[in-house]
Amino acid sequence: MTNDKKQSKLLVEGGIVVAIALILIFLMPAILSDFRLNLLGRFLALAIVALGIDLIWGYTGLLSLGHGIFFALGGYALAMHLQLAPLEAGSLPEFMGLYGVEKLPWFWGAFDAFGFAALAVIFIPSLLGAVLGYLVFRNRIKGVYFSILTQAATIVFFNFFNGQQKLFNGTNGLTNYDTILGADVNSNQTQFSFYVITVLLLGICYALCRWLTSGRFGRLLIAIRDDESRVRFTGYNPTGFKVLVFAISAGL
Repeated sequence: MTNDKKQSKLLVEGGIVVAIALILIFLMPAILSDFRLNLLGRFLALAIVALGIDLIWGYTGLLSLGHGIFFALGGYALAMHLQLAPLEAGSLPEFMGLYGVEKLPWFWGAFDAFGFAALAVIFIPSLLGAVLGYLVFRNRIKGVYFSILTQAATIVFFNFFNGQQKLFNGTNGLTNYDTILGADVNSNQTQFSFYVITVLLLGICYALCRWLTSGRFGRLLIAIRDDESRVRFTGYNPTGFKVLVFAISAGL
């Protein structure tokens, strides 16, 4: 495909994405109830996760059964901020007092800042994905063995967080937060803002994935999926690329 045809195709695709985004932002709120719109927003948030899974599975051929880890870590990062935001400096979330905690754990303090929490939502899962990916891919683990390892990692993290009552409230999770940046999270206006932000983030994430997969990097991922040994014979080391795409996928 020539460059002109490729650019034309991307422009058409971009126009379609913009049109869908405009429909979601302006038309859907007019025809859906607040409950249905909130539900649609949740589905769109899960679509962002699906983009990450498509990168690692659809393009790279690695079926990850552990993406729930990264999704949960992002949720915990924001929930920790929401627990701390309405409190005075040095105060503890209510659940910690129930378990006899007298001092805020050291790693909780930074989440009092919204900016740090927003970055942590992306970079903590990405960092964990890079570490896990390096440990797995450097040993050339792939196929069903990779899938089993990611599923096992999910169980390990699930049991770890459930067992940390003093740090994360165990099986109850981090709940009972009412405000974000001073706004009532349960108000219709705030819920609509969440919906619009979700639509915009989905569009940005789609554009990022499309940019990654439409060039040389995307072709290399497909080559790794189809025949990793041949990629090695041509002089590329697939490990670094697999770690990178796994980290990006985890961040999404």
